[in-house]
Amino acid sequence: MDLFLIRHAHAEDGPPDHLRPLSARGRTQLKVLGEFLSRCGRFDPEEIWHSPLLRARETAELIQRRVHPSVPLREAEHLTPADDPRLLARRLANLPRRVAVVGHEPHLSALASLLVTGASEPPRFAMKKAAVLALEGGGSQWIVRWHVWPDLLA
Repeated sequence: MDLFLIRHAHAEDGPPDHLRPLSARGRTQLKVLGEFLSRCGRFDPEEIWHSPLLRARETAELIQRRVHPSVPLREAEHLTPADDPRLLARRLANLPRRVAVVGHEPHLSALASLLVTGASEPPRFAMKKAAVLALEGGGSQWIVRWHVWPDLLA
């Protein structure tokens, strides 16, 4: 199975945290990322999951619109910044389809570290805003396929 971990793009500052929308900079980041993902032919999720926070949902919607308009979006549990990554790792272990997961730091770095190394601490990955980390595998055997972010693509 393929798994795509995506950190939300740059968001506006200010409270309340769960209602922070993407900034103009974040939308530009997603334009660059979306163009790359469309061209590369290696981003092919069957579903896109996102956290309940607005900036993650907007990131998921823009990626869907720019890359795979027919792929369903789903709000998923265990994707907020403070969630225990083991909860989502258990859900992903035997998932039979390719999924993109849009979330937050420090959760995504801890999740990626857990999936690839077996331990979430210390984190072995740094997920920049609007970054995609593509993993392949399942259960407790995951490997990194590729990792990109907008500054790398510009």
